[in-house]
Amino acid sequence: MKTLQREAQAWVVRLGSQQANEDDAQAFRRWCARSRDHAQAFVQAREVWQAMAPAAQRVRQQELREAARRRPMPGRRAFLGGAVAASVAYLAVSPPLALWPSVTEWGTDYRTGTGEQREVAMGDGVVLQMNTQTRINLRRNAATEGDGIELVSGEAEVLAGGAASSRVTVMAGGGVVSAVRARFNIRHLDGEVCVTCLAGQLEVAQGAQQARLDAGRQLRYGPAGLGVVTGVDTGPVIAWRRRQLVFDQVPLSDVVAEVNRYRHGRLILTSEALGRSRVQASFSIDRLDDVAFLVRDVYGAELTQLPGGIVLLGAASA
Repeated sequence: MKTLQREAQAWVVRLGSQQANEDDAQAFRRWCARSRDHAQAFVQAREVWQAMAPAAQRVRQQELREAARRRPMPGRRAFLGGAVAASVAYLAVSPPLALWPSVTEWGTDYRTGTGEQREVAMGDGVVLQMNTQTRINLRRNAATEGDGIELVSGEAEVLAGGAASSRVTVMAGGGVVSAVRARFNIRHLDGEVCVTCLAGQLEVAQGAQQARLDAGRQLRYGPAGLGVVTGVDTGPVIAWRRRQLVFDQVPLSDVVAEVNRYRHGRLILTSEALGRSRVQASFSIDRLDDVAFLVRDVYGAELTQLPGGIVLLGAASA
């Protein structure tokens, strides 16, 4: 058992070293798949490592202060304190497999947990419907010289139904969406923002670029600038409001990424070919554990269940 614990601790350090690569990821998945004890040992080691963070930070800060005065050779305690602090800090900012929220998401004004949805009345007739894993801040918008909503990450439906002079402003990913009386869905994930107008009219601006959206129109933008305004079926876009996920010929890799936003644990595809399979289906957000079994039954995938809701999905053995 001590050997297993040491291996688990080594994996925590390796994944937190910022040096882990795809080979390490594959090796880690194989190590976790060896037994339930392996996966559980990693979870326990990660929790211990996180609990050590405050003490390690204090040791490191004390050693740095002493070093500034005396310039000694760093000892084992200083190295351990620095290594633990650095690894825990990295794990907090970049959690392996995205299994827990990063530290950058903890200080937001409004947030939802995994699978949680929340309604927030902002005043002036503005109502936010927040989807799973969504982070929102209230910010001063210099462009409009008024208060604005910043969608740090996640997805929300915004209803602006106040007086004609009341304009709602949502900032996300370096762009600004504004409207007087409208309803729209805005999604900010992985550096890309997707805005869908559900009713009324929107104005979208990113730098010097501007666009206008009417009901049933959608626009994406990101580092490359504003995309093209297109028509869209709004049903799948707002299916989450009915606690449904709807996919129409979507690659399985995208389906898994979306499902992972709503469920505790993690679905992990270990086969790129399997990830390219197209999916046409709808799922209840409250029964997303069924997705893994559907992939097994429909696509003949090999399914490996691990503790903590982690499920490996791979190509079936020949």
